[in-house]
Amino acid sequence: MEEENLKIGQKHPTPTPGNGDRVFYETLYKERPTSEMAQEWCVAYGVLSEEEAAKVHKQILKRKGLKKASSSSQSPPPKSSAGTKKKKAKKVLNDVEYDAGMGAGGDEGIGVAAI
Repeated sequence: MEEENLKIGQKHPTPTPGNGDRVFYETLYKERPTSEMAQEWCVAYGVLSEEEAAKVHKQILKRKGLKKASSSSQSPPPKSSAGTKKKKAKKVLNDVEYDAGMGAGGDEGIGVAAI
C-alpha cells in the first residue's frame, strides 16, 4: 500500500465493502457517531471520506491528549505515596457456619439416571 494513498490517521489497508468488520464498524458509526470504538476503527482503516476522517482524527487525538505534530509519547508523572489509603478488609464467611445449599447427596450427580 502506497503512503500517498493513505487518508489522515489511516494505519491499515481499507477492507472491501463486504468485509464483516467494515460492515459492523460503519453501521455502528452511522448509528452512533460518538462511539470511540467506531471512530478509531473507521479512521485507522480509511473507510471515512477525507473531510470526515480529518474531523474524527482530530477528535481522537484530542481525546487521547495528543497533538497532531507530536510523535513522542510522554509518561505520566510518578504517583506520590504521601496520600495512602487504608484497604478495606474483606469479610470472609466461615464455611462451617454458612451453608450455601450446594451439597450433593450420594445419589445425585451428572449423568446418573433413575432406574
